[in-house]
Amino acid sequence: MQVQALLKKAQNLEIKTICPLHGPILKENLEYYIEKYDIWSSYKPEADGVFIAYASIHGNTAEASKYLAKILEEKGAKKVSIMDLARCDIAEAIEDAFKYDKIILAASSYNFGVFTPMEHFLNELKGKNYQNRKMGIIENGTWAPSAGKCIKEALETMKDIQICEPMVTIKSTLKEDTKKELEFLAENILKI
Repeated sequence: MQVQALLKKAQNLEIKTICPLHGPILKENLEYYIEKYDIWSSYKPEADGVFIAYASIHGNTAEASKYLAKILEEKGAKKVSIMDLARCDIAEAIEDAFKYDKIILAASSYNFGVFTPMEHFLNELKGKNYQNRKMGIIENGTWAPSAGKCIKEALETMKDIQICEPMVTIKSTLKEDTKKELEFLAENILKI
């Protein structure tokens, strides 16, 4: 809100330098950076695309996420980005979460909750006031799937999050019925 208020006050000024609290002093291409500040501070996505963030323990959730990425590309998604939260730089994952208008969260169930890299990612998003996105959920769990419920509860604390159905439940490994559910999720997330 503070950045939006400042941008309104400064819109009629001739700006020659931007001196942010964090980051380099900017003296060139200022219109580009002001536009970025406007997008970021209003929580608007920068690009039409789907970001798949997954947290996989044994590789099965990763396999499902990669399968979904392939389906999305075949169905005409403008851009599909995929990242393994257990092995990536979390700052890059957050960057893609803010960049794209749609995001799929896929995680294994773990100790009656969600695998900790996904939990950490959701906490980071919440701390950054994440909002205004379309989301899908994939959970993996054999006897007591819990990841989906935990992800959904975290998303419900965020503003203007639209959860796309169906939430897909994988029982350990990807099977033919689950592939059909992933195809349905892909179709639905691209429609909204």
